[in-house]
Amino acid sequence: MAITAGMVKELREMTGAGMMDCKKALSETNGDMDAAVEFLRKNGQAKAEKKAGRIAAEGIVKTVVRDDKVAAIVEVNSETDFVAKNDEFQSFVEEVVNQVADNNPADMDAFMAEPWAADSSKTVKDALVEKIAVIGENLNIRRFERVEAQNGCVVPYIHGGGRIGVLVVADTDVVNDDIKTCLKNVAMQVAAMTPKYVSRDEVSQEFMDHEKEILLAQAKTENPEKPDNIIEKMIIGRLNKEMKEYCLLDQVYVQDSDLTVGKYVAKVAKENNANVTVKKFIRFETGEGIEKKVDDFAAEVAAQAGM
Repeated sequence: MAITAGMVKELREMTGAGMMDCKKALSETNGDMDAAVEFLRKNGQAKAEKKAGRIAAEGIVKTVVRDDKVAAIVEVNSETDFVAKNDEFQSFVEEVVNQVADNNPADMDAFMAEPWAADSSKTVKDALVEKIAVIGENLNIRRFERVEAQNGCVVPYIHGGGRIGVLVVADTDVVNDDIKTCLKNVAMQVAAMTPKYVSRDEVSQEFMDHEKEILLAQAKTENPEKPDNIIEKMIIGRLNKEMKEYCLLDQVYVQDSDLTVGKYVAKVAKENNANVTVKKFIRFETGEGIEKKVDDFAAEVAAQAGM
Protein backbone atom coordinates (compact mmCIF):
# COMPACT_ATOMS: atom_id res chain seq x y z
CA MET A 1 0.00 0.00 0.00
CA ALA A 2 1.27 3.50 -0.86
CA ILE A 3 2.04 5.58 2.24
CA THR A 4 0.88 9.17 1.78
CA ALA A 5 2.09 12.33 3.49
CA GLY A 6 -1.38 12.72 4.99
CA MET A 7 -1.16 9.31 6.64
CA VAL A 8 2.24 10.15 8.10
CA LYS A 9 0.89 13.49 9.39
CA GLU A 10 -2.12 11.81 10.98
CA LEU A 11 0.00 9.18 12.73
CA ARG A 12 2.44 11.82 13.93
CA GLU A 13 -0.37 13.88 15.45
CA MET A 14 -1.78 10.78 17.14
CA THR A 15 1.50 9.63 18.66
CA GLY A 16 3.92 12.55 18.75
CA ALA A 17 6.59 10.32 17.15
CA GLY A 18 9.04 11.62 14.54
CA MET A 19 8.10 11.84 10.87
CA MET A 20 10.53 9.14 9.70
CA ASP A 21 9.48 6.85 12.56
CA CYS A 22 5.83 7.27 11.52
CA LYS A 23 6.64 6.56 7.89
CA LYS A 24 8.54 3.41 8.88
CA ALA A 25 5.69 2.26 11.15
CA LEU A 26 3.13 2.66 8.36
CA SER A 27 5.37 0.83 5.90
CA GLU A 28 5.91 -2.03 8.36
CA THR A 29 2.15 -2.36 8.98
CA ASN A 30 1.04 -1.85 5.36
CA GLY A 31 -0.75 1.39 6.19
CA ASP A 32 -2.83 0.01 9.05
CA MET A 33 -3.12 3.04 11.37
CA ASP A 34 -3.97 1.09 14.54
CA ALA A 35 -1.19 -1.39 13.92
CA ALA A 36 1.23 1.49 13.23
CA VAL A 37 0.34 3.08 16.58
CA GLU A 38 0.99 -0.28 18.27
CA PHE A 39 4.29 -0.59 16.38
CA LEU A 40 5.43 2.80 17.65
CA ARG A 41 4.33 2.03 21.20
CA LYS A 42 6.25 -1.25 21.21
CA ASN A 43 9.34 0.55 19.95
CA GLY A 44 8.97 3.28 22.56
CA GLN A 45 8.63 6.09 20.03
CA ALA A 46 5.02 7.10 20.53
CA LYS A 47 4.72 10.30 22.53
CA ALA A 48 8.48 10.52 23.16
CA GLU A 49 8.80 13.36 20.68
CA LYS A 50 6.00 15.33 22.36
CA LYS A 51 7.75 15.00 25.71
CA ALA A 52 11.10 16.10 24.28
CA GLY A 53 10.12 19.76 24.40
CA ARG A 54 9.37 19.71 28.11
CA ILE A 55 12.00 20.94 30.54
CA ALA A 56 13.88 18.20 32.37
CA ALA A 57 15.74 19.90 35.21
CA GLU A 58 15.39 17.29 37.96
CA GLY A 59 17.08 13.88 37.95
CA ILE A 60 20.18 12.39 39.51
CA VAL A 61 23.94 12.14 39.26
CA LYS A 62 25.50 8.69 39.54
CA THR A 63 29.09 7.46 39.70
CA VAL A 64 30.79 4.12 39.29
CA VAL A 65 34.40 3.19 40.14
CA ARG A 66 36.22 0.07 38.96
CA ASP A 67 39.18 -1.25 40.99
CA ASP A 68 39.89 2.28 42.29
CA LYS A 69 41.34 3.09 38.83
CA VAL A 70 38.55 3.75 36.32
CA ALA A 71 35.49 5.84 37.06
CA ALA A 72 32.53 7.46 35.34
CA ILE A 73 30.01 10.09 36.36
CA VAL A 74 26.74 10.94 34.59
CA GLU A 75 23.83 13.32 34.99
CA VAL A 76 20.47 12.12 33.70
CA ASN A 77 17.53 14.51 33.97
CA SER A 78 13.82 14.01 34.46
CA GLU A 79 10.98 16.51 34.69
CA THR A 80 10.08 15.79 38.32
CA ASP A 81 11.84 14.82 41.52
CA PHE A 82 9.23 12.09 41.94
CA VAL A 83 10.47 10.29 38.82
CA ALA A 84 14.10 10.88 39.84
CA LYS A 85 13.43 8.70 42.91
CA ASN A 86 11.67 6.01 40.86
CA ASP A 87 13.43 2.61 40.87
CA GLU A 88 13.07 2.18 37.11
CA PHE A 89 14.66 5.57 36.44
CA GLN A 90 17.46 4.87 38.94
CA SER A 91 18.17 1.50 37.30
CA PHE A 92 18.33 3.16 33.88
CA VAL A 93 20.85 5.74 35.13
CA GLU A 94 22.89 2.90 36.65
CA GLU A 95 23.03 1.23 33.23
CA VAL A 96 24.03 4.52 31.60
CA VAL A 97 26.94 5.17 33.96
CA ASN A 98 28.20 1.59 33.61
CA GLN A 99 28.09 1.87 29.83
CA VAL A 100 30.16 5.06 29.97
CA ALA A 101 32.72 3.34 32.21
CA ASP A 102 32.89 0.29 29.91
CA ASN A 103 33.06 2.01 26.53
CA ASN A 104 34.72 5.40 27.12
CA PRO A 105 32.66 7.22 24.45
CA ALA A 106 34.29 10.18 22.73
CA ASP A 107 31.31 12.51 23.09
CA MET A 108 27.54 12.54 23.53
CA ASP A 109 26.78 11.90 19.85
CA ALA A 110 29.04 8.84 19.84
CA PHE A 111 27.52 7.61 23.09
CA MET A 112 23.93 7.94 21.86
CA ALA A 113 24.81 5.92 18.74
CA GLU A 114 26.43 3.06 20.70
CA PRO A 115 24.69 -0.34 20.96
CA TRP A 116 22.83 -0.48 24.28
CA ALA A 117 24.61 -2.94 26.58
CA ALA A 118 21.38 -4.58 27.78
CA ASP A 119 20.12 -5.13 24.21
CA SER A 120 22.60 -4.65 21.36
CA SER A 121 19.79 -4.48 18.80
CA LYS A 122 19.10 -0.98 20.17
CA THR A 123 21.24 2.11 20.50
CA VAL A 124 21.56 4.14 23.68
CA LYS A 125 19.23 6.69 22.08
CA ASP A 126 16.67 3.95 21.38
CA ALA A 127 16.84 2.84 25.02
CA LEU A 128 16.33 6.43 26.16
CA VAL A 129 13.31 6.89 23.89
CA GLU A 130 11.79 3.66 25.21
CA LYS A 131 12.34 4.77 28.79
CA ILE A 132 10.62 8.11 28.06
CA ALA A 133 7.59 6.19 26.78
CA VAL A 134 7.51 3.87 29.80
CA ILE A 135 8.07 6.50 32.50
CA GLY A 136 5.92 9.16 30.86
CA GLU A 137 8.28 12.13 31.29
CA ASN A 138 10.93 13.77 29.17
CA LEU A 139 14.33 12.34 30.14
CA ASN A 140 17.73 13.58 29.07
CA ILE A 141 21.21 12.10 29.33
CA ARG A 142 22.77 15.50 29.84
CA ARG A 143 26.48 14.89 30.41
CA PHE A 144 29.09 12.36 31.40
CA GLU A 145 32.80 12.06 32.07
CA ARG A 146 35.13 9.11 32.41
CA VAL A 147 38.51 9.24 34.17
CA GLU A 148 41.42 6.92 34.83
CA ALA A 149 43.98 7.12 37.61
CA GLN A 150 47.24 6.03 36.06
CA ASN A 151 49.31 6.24 39.24
CA GLY A 152 46.85 6.26 42.09
CA CYS A 153 43.11 6.02 42.61
CA VAL A 154 39.71 7.60 42.00
CA VAL A 155 37.29 8.18 44.87
CA PRO A 156 33.58 9.06 44.46
CA TYR A 157 31.13 10.95 46.63
CA ILE A 158 27.36 11.30 46.17
CA HIS A 159 25.43 13.91 48.13
CA GLY A 160 21.70 14.26 48.69
CA GLY A 161 20.71 10.99 47.04
CA GLY A 162 22.25 12.02 43.73
CA ARG A 163 21.72 15.78 43.75
CA ILE A 164 25.51 16.30 43.62
CA GLY A 165 28.15 13.83 42.48
CA VAL A 166 31.94 14.22 42.72
CA LEU A 167 34.95 12.24 41.53
CA VAL A 168 38.43 13.00 42.89
CA VAL A 169 41.47 11.66 41.04
CA ALA A 170 44.79 11.46 42.89
CA ASP A 171 48.30 10.23 42.26
CA THR A 172 49.42 8.20 45.28
CA ASP A 173 51.98 5.48 45.87
CA VAL A 174 49.87 4.10 48.73
CA VAL A 175 46.21 3.17 48.35
CA ASN A 176 44.68 2.14 51.65
CA ASP A 177 41.58 2.95 53.70
CA ASP A 178 43.15 6.05 55.27
CA ILE A 179 44.11 7.52 51.90
CA LYS A 180 40.72 6.74 50.37
CA THR A 181 38.93 8.25 53.39
CA CYS A 182 41.06 11.36 53.01
CA LEU A 183 40.16 11.66 49.31
CA LYS A 184 36.48 11.09 50.08
CA ASN A 185 36.67 13.97 52.56
CA VAL A 186 38.23 16.06 49.79
CA ALA A 187 35.35 15.05 47.51
CA MET A 188 32.89 16.17 50.20
CA GLN A 189 34.72 19.51 50.31
CA VAL A 190 34.29 19.83 46.53
CA ALA A 191 30.57 19.09 46.85
CA ALA A 192 30.10 21.67 49.61
CA MET A 193 32.41 24.50 48.53
CA THR A 194 32.32 24.31 44.69
CA PRO A 195 35.94 25.16 43.85
CA LYS A 196 36.83 26.01 40.25
CA TYR A 197 40.39 24.66 40.22
CA VAL A 198 42.55 22.13 42.07
CA SER A 199 45.38 24.62 42.64
CA ARG A 200 46.65 27.99 41.49
CA ASP A 201 48.80 26.24 38.89
CA GLU A 202 45.61 25.65 36.87
CA VAL A 203 44.50 29.30 36.90
CA SER A 204 45.19 30.99 33.56
CA GLN A 205 46.76 34.44 33.34
CA GLU A 206 43.74 35.51 31.31
CA PHE A 207 41.44 34.64 34.24
CA MET A 208 43.73 36.45 36.71
CA ASP A 209 43.83 39.57 34.52
CA HIS A 210 40.05 39.55 34.16
CA GLU A 211 39.52 39.24 37.93
CA LYS A 212 42.10 41.94 38.58
CA GLU A 213 40.27 44.29 36.20
CA ILE A 214 36.98 43.73 38.03
CA LEU A 215 38.58 44.18 41.46
CA LEU A 216 40.34 47.36 40.30
CA ALA A 217 37.04 48.87 39.18
CA GLN A 218 35.43 47.92 42.50
CA ALA A 219 38.27 49.32 44.57
CA LYS A 220 38.34 52.65 42.73
CA THR A 221 34.58 53.02 43.09
CA GLU A 222 34.68 52.25 46.81
CA ASN A 223 37.84 54.28 47.54
CA PRO A 224 38.07 57.18 45.07
CA GLU A 225 40.35 59.16 47.37
CA LYS A 226 43.04 56.46 47.76
CA PRO A 227 46.24 56.63 45.64
CA ASP A 228 46.97 53.97 43.00
CA ASN A 229 49.76 52.27 45.00
CA ILE A 230 47.38 51.65 47.92
CA ILE A 231 44.66 50.41 45.59
CA GLU A 232 47.17 48.03 43.98
CA LYS A 233 47.91 46.48 47.38
CA MET A 234 44.19 46.18 48.07
CA ILE A 235 43.68 44.37 44.78
CA ILE A 236 46.47 41.88 45.52
CA GLY A 237 44.88 41.10 48.88
CA ARG A 238 41.43 40.64 47.38
CA LEU A 239 42.77 38.50 44.56
CA ASN A 240 44.57 36.24 47.03
CA LYS A 241 41.34 35.92 49.01
CA GLU A 242 39.45 34.94 45.84
CA MET A 243 42.07 32.33 44.94
CA LYS A 244 41.63 30.78 48.39
CA GLU A 245 37.96 30.31 47.54
CA TYR A 246 38.41 29.20 43.92
CA CYS A 247 41.32 26.76 44.40
CA LEU A 248 40.52 23.53 46.24
CA LEU A 249 43.89 23.04 47.93
CA ASP A 250 43.88 26.64 49.24
CA GLN A 251 40.38 26.42 50.70
CA VAL A 252 39.92 26.22 54.47
CA TYR A 253 39.20 22.55 55.18
CA VAL A 254 35.57 22.41 56.34
CA GLN A 255 36.18 19.66 58.89
CA ASP A 256 39.14 21.42 60.53
CA SER A 257 39.37 25.20 60.09
CA ASP A 258 42.99 25.18 61.28
CA LEU A 259 43.98 23.46 58.03
CA THR A 260 43.70 24.14 54.34
CA VAL A 261 42.67 21.21 52.15
CA GLY A 262 46.25 20.99 50.89
CA LYS A 263 47.64 20.79 54.42
CA TYR A 264 45.03 18.19 55.38
CA VAL A 265 46.03 15.96 52.43
CA ALA A 266 49.73 16.41 53.28
CA LYS A 267 49.05 15.50 56.93
CA VAL A 268 47.28 12.23 56.03
CA ALA A 269 49.95 11.42 53.44
CA LYS A 270 52.70 11.87 56.03
CA GLU A 271 50.87 9.68 58.54
CA ASN A 272 50.73 6.91 55.93
CA ASN A 273 54.25 7.42 54.57
CA ALA A 274 52.71 8.20 51.19
CA ASN A 275 53.07 10.74 48.41
CA VAL A 276 49.60 12.04 47.51
CA THR A 277 48.76 14.63 44.86
CA VAL A 278 45.20 15.61 44.00
CA LYS A 279 45.21 15.78 40.21
CA LYS A 280 41.63 16.45 39.23
CA PHE A 281 38.05 16.68 40.42
CA ILE A 282 34.73 16.52 38.60
CA ARG A 283 31.59 17.95 40.17
CA PHE A 284 28.10 17.52 38.66
CA GLU A 285 25.07 19.13 40.28
CA THR A 286 21.65 18.06 39.03
CA GLY A 287 19.93 20.72 36.94
CA GLU A 288 22.92 23.06 37.17
CA GLY A 289 22.43 25.89 34.67
CA ILE A 290 19.03 24.66 33.46
CA GLU A 291 16.29 27.24 33.66
CA LYS A 292 13.45 25.53 35.48
CA LYS A 293 9.89 26.17 34.44
CA VAL A 294 7.75 27.76 37.15
CA ASP A 295 4.19 26.59 36.76
CA ASP A 296 1.21 28.68 37.82
CA PHE A 297 -0.99 25.83 39.03
CA ALA A 298 -4.09 27.99 39.49
CA ALA A 299 -3.78 29.39 35.97
CA GLU A 300 -3.29 25.90 34.58
CA VAL A 301 -6.46 24.60 36.27
CA ALA A 302 -8.41 27.67 35.10
CA ALA A 303 -7.21 27.17 31.53
CA GLN A 304 -8.23 23.51 31.51
CA ALA A 305 -11.64 24.42 32.96
CA GLY A 306 -12.15 27.07 30.29
CA MET A 307 -12.37 29.85 32.88
